[in-house]
Amino acid sequence: MLFLILAIVIALVAWSLRLMEQALKGQEFSLMLAGFLVASSAAALMAVYFLMGNYMMYIKQDAQTSPRLDYVSTALIESYGATPNWLVEAN
Repeated sequence: MLFLILAIVIALVAWSLRLMEQALKGQEFSLMLAGFLVASSAAALMAVYFLMGNYMMYIKQDAQTSPRLDYVSTALIESYGATPNWLVEAN
């Protein structure tokens, strides 16, 4: 999956460089803007890829520890009779 996204990003960067080169030759602002937008979309694609990777690791870790935390929290609620302070959401 990484290689596919990397290939797409390289293609986007090459396209943006070509657009910017044509903008310099023809002195056109619209092509320069288009090249900038394509390059920024390539950067955004990489940022989203890395953020989703970290998020997926977080979800995987949460799924592994979730049943254990549910058991601990229900055991504490049954023993105290009320919700402990650390389980209540902070304002």
